[in-house]
Amino acid sequence: MAEEDNGSVPLIALQSRHQYSQVRDNHNFDSDIDVDTSYPGPRYQPNMSRTHIAAQARPRHRSSRSKAIVAFSYVFDWVIILVILGVAFVMGNRPPNRRPFFLEDPNISFPFTEHEAVPSWLLMLCNSVIPVFVVLIIALIFVPGNTVRKGTPASLVWQRRLWELHVGWLGLALSLASAWIITNGMKNLFGKPRPDLLSRCNPDIENFSQYVVGGENVADGFQRLVKASICRGMAGREDAQELLEDGFRSYPSGHSSSAAAGLIYLSLFISSKFAITFPFLASGPGVKPPTHFAAFPSRHPRPAAQRDQHLQAPQDDSGTSQLFSQHNAELASARRQAAAPPLYLLIFAVTPFFTAIYIASSRWYDFRHHGFDILFGFIIGTICAFFAFRWYHLPMTQGAGWAWGPRCSDKAFWAGVGSFSYAMDWEKLDEELPGGDQGAMEEGNAAKIHSTESTGSGGVYGLDGEAASRRRAL
Repeated sequence: MAEEDNGSVPLIALQSRHQYSQVRDNHNFDSDIDVDTSYPGPRYQPNMSRTHIAAQARPRHRSSRSKAIVAFSYVFDWVIILVILGVAFVMGNRPPNRRPFFLEDPNISFPFTEHEAVPSWLLMLCNSVIPVFVVLIIALIFVPGNTVRKGTPASLVWQRRLWELHVGWLGLALSLASAWIITNGMKNLFGKPRPDLLSRCNPDIENFSQYVVGGENVADGFQRLVKASICRGMAGREDAQELLEDGFRSYPSGHSSSAAAGLIYLSLFISSKFAITFPFLASGPGVKPPTHFAAFPSRHPRPAAQRDQHLQAPQDDSGTSQLFSQHNAELASARRQAAAPPLYLLIFAVTPFFTAIYIASSRWYDFRHHGFDILFGFIIGTICAFFAFRWYHLPMTQGAGWAWGPRCSDKAFWAGVGSFSYAMDWEKLDEELPGGDQGAMEEGNAAKIHSTESTGSGGVYGLDGEAASRRRAL
């Protein structure tokens, strides 16, 4: 279920700051059309009206074909994840490489544990089923939060909920699939013996000399390396061969990697949605207003006193300074910019993480993995969790708990060289706006003339406008 993308045409082509103000100030906030009316910044540039501003004021209504393209692109994401899971499953059922070993090695002489602390079914419950339901509950109950303005259509609210749910599940699936295929591939490649290998092996001692592959010329009493074919499997068990092959899958730990992939992802998801992060200072003049992070920013109109601040001449340093001074005046001190979240919320964030640690630790006292195998598997899962989370979600200290929006329909499958975002079709926008690049040049020249008349020297505004126009013309 893909939320309607916010990068598709048709766009409202704004050719001046005055038009921008009209669209922003006259927007019907009770309609079911959501537009982003936040001004891009106090430093207005001539070509900005053709790209940034025009792209920010766009209706959400598009053709069913555009919606279908975006939806299919995310269906294709799911298909790729299912293919990864299928390949990982095949890898897990193929015989691994079997590394030679010493029969006298104490590190592989531990007993075979019949009843594991965390069997496979319980692992799947913890790293997959529970996170799926937690994401479902958070997305349907706590999203979009208290930033929704009264009068917002219920359809918009449910679109956002379903989008956050879809992306939350998609990231979880990507994390688990990535960790599983990496782990299974490495297990088969390395073929490292488990700590309980000799209990599974039942070696053919009588024909020991036939299996020696290293150390033949050393004196009696020294260790001799033997190949895995010396093992006959656990006597009296129908699954002896399967257990024997599994005895060479110690590195890395699959329980550790999959537990970290699913549960650390869940910790990140919970922390993001409930703002459970270290307090941080918002720095720089580009600090976004609180409404910038609301569920629907356009439905929070700016105060009348602030609506025309961006129309001040960019070369007027006093106007910019006044804007910054007003912002700084609202901040009593740095210590008032942030505060630590309530400590009880930390319990919700760290519980999945501690559960993953317990699952990984159980592989040590069940004699299924060596210490390094467990640590490395946990690292794999952690990296996959962070990667999958950031692939679909904004940074926790900047995104206010939101996932990235959907792709642009024109870039749903391919962006090409020169495109920095899959959420905006800049090239299509340039074609849609009247005048093309010539219009940008004319606008830049007009800005330069206006600035020259104002300052007598061209000014920063005119030079920047000319440079921007030349760049677009090239």
